[in-house]
Amino acid sequence: MKFLQKLGKSLMLPVACLPICGLLMGIGYALCPSTMQGGDVTGFVQLLGLFLVKAGAALIDNMAILFVIGVGVGMSEDNDGTGGVAALASWLMMTTLLNTGFVTTIMPSVAENVNSTIAFDKIANPFIGILAGVIGSTCYNKFKGTKLPDWLSFFSGKRSVAIIAGVVSIIVSAILLFVWPLIFGVLISAGQAIAGMGAVGAGIYAFLNRLLIPTGLHHALNNVFWFDTIGLGDLGNFWAGKTSADVSWDLGMYMSGFFPCMMFGIPGAALAMIHTAKSNKKKVAIGLVASAAVCSFVCGVTEPFEFGFMFLAPVLYLIYAVLYGIFTVITVLVGFRAGFCFSAGATDLVFSSSLPAAQNTWMIIPLGIAAFIVFYAVFRFAIVKFDLKTPGREDDDEETEKKVVLSNDNFTEVASIILEGVGGKGNVASVDNCITRLRLEIKDYTLVDEKKIKSAGVAGVIRPGKNAVQVVVGTKVQFVADEFKKLCK
Repeated sequence: MKFLQKLGKSLMLPVACLPICGLLMGIGYALCPSTMQGGDVTGFVQLLGLFLVKAGAALIDNMAILFVIGVGVGMSEDNDGTGGVAALASWLMMTTLLNTGFVTTIMPSVAENVNSTIAFDKIANPFIGILAGVIGSTCYNKFKGTKLPDWLSFFSGKRSVAIIAGVVSIIVSAILLFVWPLIFGVLISAGQAIAGMGAVGAGIYAFLNRLLIPTGLHHALNNVFWFDTIGLGDLGNFWAGKTSADVSWDLGMYMSGFFPCMMFGIPGAALAMIHTAKSNKKKVAIGLVASAAVCSFVCGVTEPFEFGFMFLAPVLYLIYAVLYGIFTVITVLVGFRAGFCFSAGATDLVFSSSLPAAQNTWMIIPLGIAAFIVFYAVFRFAIVKFDLKTPGREDDDEETEKKVVLSNDNFTEVASIILEGVGGKGNVASVDNCITRLRLEIKDYTLVDEKKIKSAGVAGVIRPGKNAVQVVVGTKVQFVADEFKKLCK
């Protein structure tokens, strides 16, 4: 859980880039429907829309690379950029070695298996990006102080990190070469198994679709239900102008349930996050989730919202996926049918409503109101009941601690006393700091003397875990941290 929370915090920087991009895409699609639906782009308004869509897509489409760098830097000790460089090296290594063209060259049998080919087509996804970030940051934390023989001394220390990350990535790629298509194949088989289960099957699919978003493996199920992997092709047949009479299933049932969730459920959940955010952090929460909610409503781009909390509160993300499953079952049973060629936002709803397979599209209003209320109520209850760390509810009371004044400006002396209080440098496993706190991981908690630490003139000592010590220093913490690290060397 601690790893996931640290991962979630490291994703906040790249995630913060996404809401505005999604908003640009939403406005762009509204101004230029041809971008989504096809056709000529004519006139200034449509050209402006196309411009905005491309501007937003520049980051949305390359979200995985943002995660590579964000996780690589964010999870590295001292937030050192070397971890980001190593993560990028890992990403380039893995996406090259697992590229479909290269894989089919060294393993021609893959080209004969459609499912395996599809699996490697989708290898440049957020999961691989996060994995590369973890590899890069871990290699930095473990090997930044590596000392090599004199004749290799140029590659000592931080210069060795990217090289080691590359070697690790080769090994990971070799494993994924066999594991990735296997997992993909299992999910396709699961899709085939639930395809004949009617409304319940559609709900299970929607649940798994959301649950697998972080890994990119949702594409396996999408190929079963939306495209013609096993003879379904809900998306293709819907937009081809067919009806349920032309196919063997209720056409549109595997797309319709996403509309009330994306258009209204996510705004409801976002409002719950804003209402439950700490009073001094509501503006931060609004900035992160409000624009993401608008983006989801207009064009169905949900990643800016989902990645904003899935690692901070994984339990809540599981609940979120369950709600998708429930609303999809309800949507199928009440007879609302709509389709999308991009995603389940208002833009696709408007354009799909005129197609032959569309049914009862007016029901998006009652379904949407219900989704908004249910998502809001469930999210608010879960966040408060379980004290979940959604945006704006992080543990750091930094706004209050910014007012803390260190009573001793001799930073070397302060650091020395703190070091003595935590049992000496031999008891320090890692050193980090946020805006106001010195964050330490220690080996033996029995050696910590809080009274000694407080004698350094600090505001307080917090023990969030058995092997964690946080010293509240105030805004001068960086100077203390720098001296502390010197003493630990």
